[in-house]
Amino acid sequence: MVAARSGLPRFLAAAALCVLWAAAVEARSPAARVHRHLKRLNKPAVKSIESPDGDIIDCVHISHQPAFDHPLLKNHTLQLRPSYHPEGLYDHAKSSLASDNGGEKPMLQLWHQNGRCKEGTAPIRRTKKEDLFRASSMGRYGRKQHPAPNPMSVDLTMLNEGGHQHAIAYVEGDKYYGAKATINVWEPKIQQPNEFSLSQLWILGGSFGADLNSIEAGWQVSPDLYGDNNTRLFTYWTESLTNSSDAYQATGCYNILCSGFIQINSEIAMGASIFPISKLAGSQYDISILIWKDPKEGNWWMQFGKEYVLGYWPSFLFSYLADSASMIEWGGEVVNSEPDGTHTSTQMGSGRFPEEGFDKSSYFKNIQVVDSTNQLKAPKGMGMFTEQSNCYDVQNGNNGDWGTYFYYGGPGKNSNCP
Repeated sequence: MVAARSGLPRFLAAAALCVLWAAAVEARSPAARVHRHLKRLNKPAVKSIESPDGDIIDCVHISHQPAFDHPLLKNHTLQLRPSYHPEGLYDHAKSSLASDNGGEKPMLQLWHQNGRCKEGTAPIRRTKKEDLFRASSMGRYGRKQHPAPNPMSVDLTMLNEGGHQHAIAYVEGDKYYGAKATINVWEPKIQQPNEFSLSQLWILGGSFGADLNSIEAGWQVSPDLYGDNNTRLFTYWTESLTNSSDAYQATGCYNILCSGFIQINSEIAMGASIFPISKLAGSQYDISILIWKDPKEGNWWMQFGKEYVLGYWPSFLFSYLADSASMIEWGGEVVNSEPDGTHTSTQMGSGRFPEEGFDKSSYFKNIQVVDSTNQLKAPKGMGMFTEQSNCYDVQNGNNGDWGTYFYYGGPGKNSNCP
């Protein structure tokens, strides 16, 4: 009996080690890692709303949103409104998706059909495990590596290696403190799940080599990111820590899939479906986006429509953009993965070329930049750029109603774009 008792502690110790080992193995399992990642992304909700498209929108208290996971935002004082708006906001009286609609709230995003979040909360699209499984890795989910288009240097090799293609307008050569545009909203067809089509504006600082800072916003169709072909409002940014710029290499992400952007608005969810959208030879819908640098606090703010100030990127997240932007771009981008060795048929914009005009071609209108005096002005010396005009093209113009504008887009693969 003594011998039996003396072996008991050793047995219990061995059993405890087995339990600890099993727990350690379980903690490293793919399922456990997915659970932890989802827990980081999805914060506790005050209320949850199921959208008709299957999205879950969580109404999260603004002080609990993902932004405050950022180490530099632990003691950040939330700024509930910008100190200044740019002077000379264009097109106040004209209608857009976010304009006043006879006293009723316009339908801006599909989830609004089933409810709204209360003031003091931020609507956040819930990330599901299926979203993570579509990514190449959990660490890459919500991130991209391809840089913004560089009109000064066309890398022709990218056209033969599944590169990104663009049809854009741009300005450079000055200091810019923001940009604005009204963007026609469509639902372009995507050929391959790993391709996307987007229309956006880019706020850029630094150089196109290894140190580019960017703030981007617009609409996109991205089956790989969202799991469907819906047209969605999105933002993207690259941030800089300890003054070493990102250049799309490591940090920065879509929407609020990493910490950084601070949302103060309870009406609009980043990454949620936009509704309604334009129809060929039918009703046309557009969204207005303004991004500007608050001259007092220095933060970069985003406004959707004329009334929805969504939130801001704190200036200390950036190196070059901490001061100003050196280039602004507006336009479309697609991924050409060259399926079957030919050009993709993924559409840009409406899928029609610019010369077809209103209610067929997609457009950007009321294009402006914010200057050093916080004034919204028409861009000077705006250039046009596209890698293959037979696939996607861009044509600019100017008139009293639309100000500076351009039509852009195309079908991708066609008889002149094999």
